Amino acid sequence: MPNPQKILLIDDDATMAELIGFMVTAFRREPFVVEHRADFASGLKSLVSGDYVLCLLDYHLGERDGLELLREAKAQHCPTPVILLTGSSREETDLAAMDGGAVDFMEKIELNPRGLERAVYYALKMSAAMAQLKDQAAHDELTGVMNRREFDRRLLEEWQRSVRFKRPLSLVMMDLDRFKVINDTHGHPVGDEVLRHVATLLTGQLRQVDCLARYGGDEFALLLVETDLDGARAVAARLRALVGTTPCRVESKGLTIDVGISVGVAAWPDHADKLPALVVAADLALYESKRRGAGGRVS
Repeated sequence: MPNPQKILLIDDDATMAELIGFMVTAFRREPFVVEHRADFASGLKSLVSGDYVLCLLDYHLGERDGLELLREAKAQHCPTPVILLTGSSREETDLAAMDGGAVDFMEKIELNPRGLERAVYYALKMSAAMAQLKDQAAHDELTGVMNRREFDRRLLEEWQRSVRFKRPLSLVMMDLDRFKVINDTHGHPVGDEVLRHVATLLTGQLRQVDCLARYGGDEFALLLVETDLDGARAVAARLRALVGTTPCRVESKGLTIDVGISVGVAAWPDHADKLPALVVAADLALYESKRRGAGGRVS
């Protein structure tokens, strides 16, 4: 039997917590186990830990309410789906729950094992569907790396964090050499294979905290957090060397295609005091690298 999945219950009523725990043990499908937190602070800490597949959250938590806890959890980018438990059927409470980010809401007076089980599975399915849509919206369909819109959002977020805490931040712009020739010679499907090949090579060399995106047609952007100019140039040189020494093999066409990238690097605080200036500096460095010709050193 698989290990039971964990549901977090945040409720200051011990009797209700015991009742809900009993209902969950009566679920007919896969097993779940309930872990109970009785106050706002411990509940919020547990919720944002990411250790639970779902949270059942009471609306009334002493001096502070569940909606406030829900808002704080969402502000910390907590992905755990939440069902708000209410003691009344007031429409404004229900609407506030949905506006606050709850997947569903239930009146405590109507709780029963079958209804609670249906609500839990509905919330889990909704959460999975929303996560899939969010992932698709944030990634480039061809290469699987981050798309331009999501990259710009992360770039702004990391820029603000770096400036606030005075930590280094580097931006690397990369462009495939002779990509138009590849497309013109072998066709766009082969060009797509080359783009996927390069994206895979780059992704395999990065830390989990770094952000790689397809920035344009054949251009990639890489955000290196907590990385100064020298460190970024070392990473860029390593990536350029890897791509340059790892041909793309297109098995369906029997082709082996040599690939190269030109690279430009800019860093905060070395090159810019504003975010747009950092992007411009990286673009100019890339232009200088391409001006030197394919295989030119990192700029």
